[in-house]
Amino acid sequence: MATTVDPTLAGTVSFFSSPPTHFSSNPLLTKSDLAQFLKDLLDPLAAYTSPGGSRIHLGYTGTHYDDVAAQLEGFARPLWGLASLLKGGGTYEGSKRWVDGLKNGVDSASPEFWGYMRDKDQRMVECSPIGFFLASCPKETWGSYTEEEKGKLEEWLNVMNRKEMPNTNWLWFRVFANLGLKKAGSTKYNADRMKADLDHLDTFYIGKGWSRDGPEGVVQLDYYSSSFAIQFAQLVYSKLMREEDPVRSEEYRNRAVRFALDFVHYFDEEGRAIPFGRSMVYRFAMSSFWGALAYADVDLPAPLTWGIIKGLLLRNLRYWARQAPGAYNKDGTLTIGFNYPNMNLTENYNSPGSVYWCCKAFIPLALDDNHPFWTAQEEAYPDVLKGTVKLLKNPLHIASNLGGHTFILSSGQQCSYPVKQSAAKYGKLAYSSAFGYSVPVGSLTLEELGGDNTLALSDDEGETWKCRRETREARIEEGAGWLRSMWYPWKGVEVETWLIPPRKENPLWHLRIHRIRTRRDLISAEGGFAIYGQGKDGRALNPLSVGSGGDSENEGTVEDGPVARATSSAGVSGVAAVETNAKRKGKAMRMDANTNLIEPRTILPTLMGTHGASEEDHWLVTAVFALPQSAFGLHASWLKEWEKKPAGIEGVLKSVMKGN
Repeated sequence: MATTVDPTLAGTVSFFSSPPTHFSSNPLLTKSDLAQFLKDLLDPLAAYTSPGGSRIHLGYTGTHYDDVAAQLEGFARPLWGLASLLKGGGTYEGSKRWVDGLKNGVDSASPEFWGYMRDKDQRMVECSPIGFFLASCPKETWGSYTEEEKGKLEEWLNVMNRKEMPNTNWLWFRVFANLGLKKAGSTKYNADRMKADLDHLDTFYIGKGWSRDGPEGVVQLDYYSSSFAIQFAQLVYSKLMREEDPVRSEEYRNRAVRFALDFVHYFDEEGRAIPFGRSMVYRFAMSSFWGALAYADVDLPAPLTWGIIKGLLLRNLRYWARQAPGAYNKDGTLTIGFNYPNMNLTENYNSPGSVYWCCKAFIPLALDDNHPFWTAQEEAYPDVLKGTVKLLKNPLHIASNLGGHTFILSSGQQCSYPVKQSAAKYGKLAYSSAFGYSVPVGSLTLEELGGDNTLALSDDEGETWKCRRETREARIEEGAGWLRSMWYPWKGVEVETWLIPPRKENPLWHLRIHRIRTRRDLISAEGGFAIYGQGKDGRALNPLSVGSGGDSENEGTVEDGPVARATSSAGVSGVAAVETNAKRKGKAMRMDANTNLIEPRTILPTLMGTHGASEEDHWLVTAVFALPQSAFGLHASWLKEWEKKPAGIEGVLKSVMKGN
């Protein structure tokens, strides 16, 4: 949960910190609770809906596509939730707005016409929730339209079958357009096109449940490979087409079983998912995979049970229900951002309506009341998965929740096309469920860079900085249990990195080893985890010196030679240079506001170093400490854990150097 200031200490701040009670007071324990959460999200949209219901206009920020497509997004994406609610026997007084809006939006004679699709048109994306709406609620939609209205809907959706689409998860949107028509009762869907798309999508599969977001050569395996698109779509398809396409449907359920055993490691005991990759504005869509498992009636693999699956989803939704006011405007609509409004985070395809992709998380509403997902008692995060480190080969991640901190070490992923801040979204060394990640807000200072969990390099005395964006030769070396990769920031400069996960004897520390070979003079800045940077009085954390509070558990920042640390109500974050004869200096750096996804004001413990052009290798060994506030109760003293800083690393270095 984002840190808020004690209103007794912050005066008028309490006015802005009061969350809407209709979100935060919802216990989100039952099906009716979940339905109420959805209705509370849908109700505010009425004020922004066009007279014919076809467009929802939530704001004026721009996207790479046109305004009409953005308003179609606002209309279509809530359908993931509304369709699920109606399918499961629920009711919503405002549902007629969407039923009418669909018929008016596809009518070329209507003033609210969406326009026909062109090649690679954003309108294609919205065919996915529209198809799900038709398939889930044929009586309310198709069955309520006249023959002329049905014909216009068929015509509008079928345009997609003749247009070029991106060679990515987008192909699923065309599958859903045809599937929706088929399930609604139309005979004018394109079965051949649907099969061809499915056959091609299956070439993205790389084993053990994982799919790339594109053909061979694409290395994105983020939430689009799971909850946002591919896994979710496979599970919905397997439910809707179980009888007509039993072999493929069974294969999709089998993939989900294998995938679930990896994906569970991206969630923590508090319900938070690890922010990673693009489209973080979709928020609790990250947990929609768990609801889709229930929707598709998957036979769960041990140790997962329906009680555990229920807990994974509902805890995530409870977390997001508490993220007010930042995640919500005062009228209850969602903001563009993560825990607070943040345009620095967005991609150029994020309109104010984009964020309602989160409505995928409401798919359990489509289940009968007696489904085991709803009859099961909610269970906590499984004990057998606590205190573990897992090597995740396909996404090139190492997941750890030792010591109560859930995070991944990461190498080897990058976006296959231009995406704003892609180095931050894919190239960082670590990503945390508690501390999130940061994005640049400028290009000329370290404060603007948001360089958490990066090794940033400058070859112009700190005027500009480069971070890892494109990773090469990444692999998990299983015998050693570490992640190894290369990065080439400039001609004549190469960086090799080993990421070593925590161990049970010092569970809150992980190690990073970097070998820099350079023919130019460099400055380095290596950041740990960015942490909430305000004190209990709501003001900036005070610096502490060793001997006057800096060697205690007091809140504040510490800079002590090759060490930097920050302690606040959000927890503790620190870095220490532990290479032989370390010359790097620790700095507790105050980041520019709004760099971090979770906290708008952060401190970043950072190590600064200089590395001259040389024929010799520069070796950096960094110990990184992180303890979220939620795990304080697991440790008698965080300072005792801090004192377990990895030492005697010569053996590790020798092993690393031996492998070269």
